[in-house]
Amino acid sequence: MNNSNSVRVGFFLALRGVRRASKWTNFLIIIVMALTFLNLMVVSGILVGLIEGVVKTIRTHYTSDILISNKLENNFIERTPFILSVLKNIPEIAAVTPRSVASGMVEADYKIIRRASEIGNRAGTSIVGIDPEAEDAVTNLSNLIIVGEYLTPTDYDQVLVGALLLKKYLNVDSQSFQALENVDVGSMIRVTVEGSVREVKVKGIVRSKADEIDRRVFFINRQLRPMIGREDYNADEIAIKLKPGADPNTIRDLIIAQGVDRYARVQTYIDSEPKFVKDMKQTFALLGNIISSVGLVVASITIFIVIFINAITRRKYIGILKGIGVSGRTIEISYIFQALFYALIGTAVGISVVYLGLEPYLLAHPINFPFSDGILVVTPLGTIVRALILFIATLISGYIPARLVVRGNTLDAILGRN
Repeated sequence: MNNSNSVRVGFFLALRGVRRASKWTNFLIIIVMALTFLNLMVVSGILVGLIEGVVKTIRTHYTSDILISNKLENNFIERTPFILSVLKNIPEIAAVTPRSVASGMVEADYKIIRRASEIGNRAGTSIVGIDPEAEDAVTNLSNLIIVGEYLTPTDYDQVLVGALLLKKYLNVDSQSFQALENVDVGSMIRVTVEGSVREVKVKGIVRSKADEIDRRVFFINRQLRPMIGREDYNADEIAIKLKPGADPNTIRDLIIAQGVDRYARVQTYIDSEPKFVKDMKQTFALLGNIISSVGLVVASITIFIVIFINAITRRKYIGILKGIGVSGRTIEISYIFQALFYALIGTAVGISVVYLGLEPYLLAHPINFPFSDGILVVTPLGTIVRALILFIATLISGYIPARLVVRGNTLDAILGRN
């Protein structure tokens, strides 16, 4: 029997075998394959999604699509007005927010007389000056207010405070992680920055699960700039939001081509990711693949056992097929087709669950982890690779037991002898 006939007859025998098998058996095998595929996709996708949730938050509420910051050798972005004029003439840019940033100290209960040895109720932080309307247009900062209200352009002596600066919202008790006690919306705190001291009222609490936002105190820029002695128009950060469909890499290169890189660093949101975040994404992806591999081995063994038991219980049938001239190769092909059938249906079910159920659901309702709003990260390439891995594992698991049984003596198989 030539190769073409072997495949056709093998496919016919496989189809007949699946139809004659118990519906519950077929159902359970397909469920095992679907769960195996989900394990391959979801475990690594959730682990990567933990970090991706942080990255998404930082992009949405801090860096936006492109972040311009001061060069390492400078304390601020030189020639900020020139840079802003360049940005204004790029049609793909939707909104821009310049910020002033300085290191400072916030203190509560500052009217209490303390001994010289007492540290006091205070914390070091970054003090940030913003234009509330421009900031909200770029980063939707107002959406992060969990208590209180967002700033308006006339809110002098009022601030937004990051939740990680307040012990009420911080579940860590550490001397190295300073936070204020007994502070909430309406409380008065004292801010010290660049030698200036100011008493201000807490108007709102900001929480995003990203330290770059939750460890900051936000002033309106017009008040902060005189406090830090900034008489010029230079900024420390400029976050840029692009219009839908615009490519951050292309716009970054366009900005650099205008000579902006001589005065500042121009980075996309990916460029500005800290190295430890990129390392964590790779580590979590590796952990997910390791855990998923265990599930793949379990599924392969399950398929092996099912095919092997099926072949053993049908030894007489296999012997008769061989006796009437069906080649052993054709019978092996039939069992391979059966295994691939289960893998195909199981994978289709798994893909449907992932792309029609889990991914959109978790995107709309992220998992509330303490440090991240976890999502499910899946890609078409990753899906194809995992499906191929499952098919290869299933093919091997279907071929080996069929090969072991088919190689037995034909007469012994027909007579049921061991």
